[in-house]
This record gives sequence, C-alpha cells and structure tokens, in this order.
Amino acid sequence: MANPPSIQALPDLLAGCLRHNRRSQEMLYRQFYGYAMSVCLRYTQTREEAVEVLNDGFLKVFTKLHQYDPAQPFKPWLRRILINTATDYYRQAAPHYYQNDLHAAEHLMSQEADALSGLSHEYLLSLVQQLTPAYRMVFNLYAIDGYSHDEIATQLGISVGSSKSNLARARENLRLLLQKKTSDEYGRVAR
Repeated sequence: MANPPSIQALPDLLAGCLRHNRRSQEMLYRQFYGYAMSVCLRYTQTREEAVEVLNDGFLKVFTKLHQYDPAQPFKPWLRRILINTATDYYRQAAPHYYQNDLHAAEHLMSQEADALSGLSHEYLLSLVQQLTPAYRMVFNLYAIDGYSHDEIATQLGISVGSSKSNLARARENLRLLLQKKTSDEYGRVAR
C-alpha cells in the first residue's frame, strides 16, 4: 500500500511557493483546499462559482505571497484574500444576476429540504446561498466574518444604510425560509 503524501511544515511550503516551486504550490493548495472552499461557498450561489473564486484566490495567494508576514498566522491572511476575491467576483457578476423572489427560493427549498436532516451545516449553507447576491454578501461579511457596516460599504461600494438594509432583509428572508421549513415539516407530521 502506498504511503500518503507527507504534510510539509507550513514555513517550508511557503518558502517553496516563494521560489515558484509548483510542487509546493500544489501541496499548499491541497492542504488548505477544504478551509478555502468553505469560505468561498459562503459567498457564492453555486459550487462552480465557489471553485472559480477559490482558484482565483489561490492565484492571488501565489502572486502576493511576498506580502505575507510570516510572523502572523497564515489562515487569516488566506481568508482575507478569499473574501476579497469573492467580493470582487460579486461586483463583476452582480449586473448579471437576476433576483429570485422569495417564493422561488421557497419552492427550491421545499424540493431540497429533507425533514430528517434538521438544521445541518449543509442545510444552513443552502439557505444562505438562496439569498440574493447582495443580501448574501452583506450577511456573510457582517454575521460570519465580523465586518462592520462601514467596512462592508467600502468593500462593496455601497452606502452604510444599504449595508444595514441588506442585512435586515437577509435576516428576514432567512427567518421566512426557516419558518417555511418548520411549517412544511409540521404539515408532513400532522397528516
């Protein structure tokens, strides 16, 4: 049986990446793929978009690695690049997105929701992914990543008021989707 590939120490991997060593780049990508994908999935509507953001983000990591301060933890630096890449992607794609109304989102949820799954991580992620792109971006930046409304407004090129409004609407839409799931499950049990 073949031995699994050894995990190199992060400083060695980063040094190899700075020398443009393709093997080191591949190993860094593989080592942080799961973490990076989880960040990207929160900011995109589909897995394909998340993969695109992830790959663009790693390209930025490899080209900007000389700016990384090794005295600081690597994961937050990587996360910041991925979030910035996702917001760049959103700004470029926003004019092409169409806005799903709440009823369409509810219809999709009723098809995908499994009554036995409870509120799993995957289910909650699917709810967030059903938000309109503007609501999803603000919700993730504020509720998950801890950005202030001022930072969100600057990052997305919107007003602070729009950031607050989008957050309130995102929360309301999520509340309605969760309420719909609860009533659907209650209706199935009561029958």
